Amino acid sequence: MSAQIIDGKAIAATLKDKIKQDVDALKANGKSVGLAVILVGDDPASHVYVGSKIKACETAGITSTEERLGDDATEQDVRTVIQTLNANPYVHGILLQLPLPDHLAQVQESLVQEILPEKDVDGLTTLNAGKLFLGLGDGLVPCTPQGSLLLIKSIEQNLSGKHAVVIGRSNLFGKPMAQLLLQENCTVTIAHSRTKNIEEVCKQADILVAAVGRTQMVKADWVKDGAIIIDVGINRQPPKVEGGKSKLLGDVDFDAVSQVASAITPVPGGVGPMTIACLLANTVKAAS
Repeated sequence: MSAQIIDGKAIAATLKDKIKQDVDALKANGKSVGLAVILVGDDPASHVYVGSKIKACETAGITSTEERLGDDATEQDVRTVIQTLNANPYVHGILLQLPLPDHLAQVQESLVQEILPEKDVDGLTTLNAGKLFLGLGDGLVPCTPQGSLLLIKSIEQNLSGKHAVVIGRSNLFGKPMAQLLLQENCTVTIAHSRTKNIEEVCKQADILVAAVGRTQMVKADWVKDGAIIIDVGINRQPPKVEGGKSKLLGDVDFDAVSQVASAITPVPGGVGPMTIACLLANTVKAAS
């Protein structure tokens, strides 16, 4: 048996078409949609992410602005930019690109909380996290878990009673993913670095979501026959020869696991495109 490959690019493209229609409808009523991205420092990966977000905004008709701060930016510098954007009526969504440089790591959480909850398109403020926890539908939900759920539901609409295992317990992904699956009436287990017999826990999953940042950690013998696999990991493998290309690998051993699973997301081309599409969707929701 070979698993169905879940095409995140195709599903994201359909979602982006719908978003463009929503943006056009808002514009027809005299309302623009604006997203501001704050980028602190010179992390190359962050620059690539921000570039792709800005490009996606252009395609959808969303006005995007980029606020760049140097590696030497202080906490107050970042706070001032956030407060200015909070007060700007033409900015509906604010995204602080994480992680921040090392010298701001201690204050990263308090800077995120500085963003107005109604403009928090990453869904990381305590108000939005609380709304998700309580199952209220009017908050903004983190983009990657939201996109991952859409990928799962592209394979199976009714998740009621399924056992879902999420590997990873981060505020950015693991915890919100678990909440979304609970809302779909799944039985949810969160596994992490301290979980005993993690292979056995994973083997019970009808839906297995891996988000740990460890290259090809999930092997075929961790996976139940016919499970749906969502691979959130993005691990860059250095080139095998000098001058060669580096390779992106997920947290799941794709070749082996795809012989056992019923459906699986590739890396790249799975969860990544959905994250950006859901960021645009959150921005439109915030503008509406």
